[in-house]
Amino acid sequence: MSNQHRDRPSESVNRSAVDEPNRRNGGGLVGARGTETYESLNIEPKPLRPHILAAATVVFGDDYYTGRRETINLSGFVQLNKWPMEGFNHRVDENGYAEFDMELISAPEVGIKGFSYTLNDRIQVLSNPYLPNTGHVRQIVPGQNFPAQFFIRRFGVLETSTMRLAHRNVIAIDGVIDGIPPYKKPLSPPLLGAPLGDGPGTVVPAPNTVRGVNLPEAWYPANRMNQAVGITPTVFFAESLGPCISTLVDPSMIIQSTVEGRFKIEVDGRSETVEIHGDHHLAAGSEILLFGRDKHGEGDGTLSQLARIAMVGNCVALGGRVMLRVSFFKVSGGSFGEGHENEFEAVRFPAAIRFDTHFEIVTPNGALYGATPVYINGVLNNLEAVGSELKMEGSDTALINSKLEVKARLVGVHLVLRDSIVGREAMMTDSGFAPDTETVSDLGRNGIQGIATQ
Repeated sequence: MSNQHRDRPSESVNRSAVDEPNRRNGGGLVGARGTETYESLNIEPKPLRPHILAAATVVFGDDYYTGRRETINLSGFVQLNKWPMEGFNHRVDENGYAEFDMELISAPEVGIKGFSYTLNDRIQVLSNPYLPNTGHVRQIVPGQNFPAQFFIRRFGVLETSTMRLAHRNVIAIDGVIDGIPPYKKPLSPPLLGAPLGDGPGTVVPAPNTVRGVNLPEAWYPANRMNQAVGITPTVFFAESLGPCISTLVDPSMIIQSTVEGRFKIEVDGRSETVEIHGDHHLAAGSEILLFGRDKHGEGDGTLSQLARIAMVGNCVALGGRVMLRVSFFKVSGGSFGEGHENEFEAVRFPAAIRFDTHFEIVTPNGALYGATPVYINGVLNNLEAVGSELKMEGSDTALINSKLEVKARLVGVHLVLRDSIVGREAMMTDSGFAPDTETVSDLGRNGIQGIATQ
């Protein structure tokens, strides 16, 4: 008998014995308990390599209670190793719950990145190769594969252009998924609702959204072994409306571009045009995701998502340095091409691209949120995207604060895409965080193999 079947309870076990643990936890009978295990899914013995969209609320400074709070949009590339790859287990416990092992690997190209208004710099979060980033997928109802719990014990390294930080406690990442791979449906929101603000608050994740559940967590300067040093933190990951939250998606193509342009606002009856710029080498600029028919499953055509925008300029009317971004919680989605293409490769150039865009503007006095989406249209001459223009057309939108007070109106946006990276995987910014081996297995089945160097 194989190891994965050894713990499976016999179908002849008395039902009351199976139900008793559930009763002790406050539940009722498990009379509808099924007989599924994850073996029935025929999961391929190879890694998952999805794109990740994320947000984290960061508090800057050594005082969690008075530091500057900022919710940062992040995205990147993830590799998840999992059962039935060699060294990973599938098991069924004595109460009939099936689960299997997985890990988030450590490699220089694996992580998430975004641009911080507060730091005016990139932030990227990578896996710590010296510590195990491991977890599981586990049935929530015994004998029923889905919905399932997705759980990862996360040890990270946080980098900017000038510093590297580490944390001491594990960050527990938890959520409910409804399939393997646990991809979020393209253009669907990560939460059941859309919160405003950076402060603490309750969030309700949608299926296939996971989040940190034991925050806040302090990050300290790190030594060469990525160990936290000293007793004075530099930043915190906060319990908030963006609690280290993420979703996995599977786009047909990813376009990351340096962007220059301008936006026009009205404040107290006066208009101002603000020149803005974002460099993709600093995790700023724009990120566009394209989803062909095989990725979204909603008939012909290709869907588009303006997944990330970070562009900085100076606005007198709003008090100084500002940053234009798109909302993480309200998806800015649209279409690409003519709409009748039966596969992504059938899109012909030049190709129209459209977004219903939820813009936000970060100011010295806090973030302002577009009350309604605005229409952004453009044409891509080719996938390289260089020189392509995106313009706001149609109605403008009020800009409100977290108290729903109208502070300004956004009346125009004009963006020009410049230097771009195009591919099916998002590349991370060059980093000193580089294991000696090409890929590190955090489970350490053959010992810790990755040595980080600065």
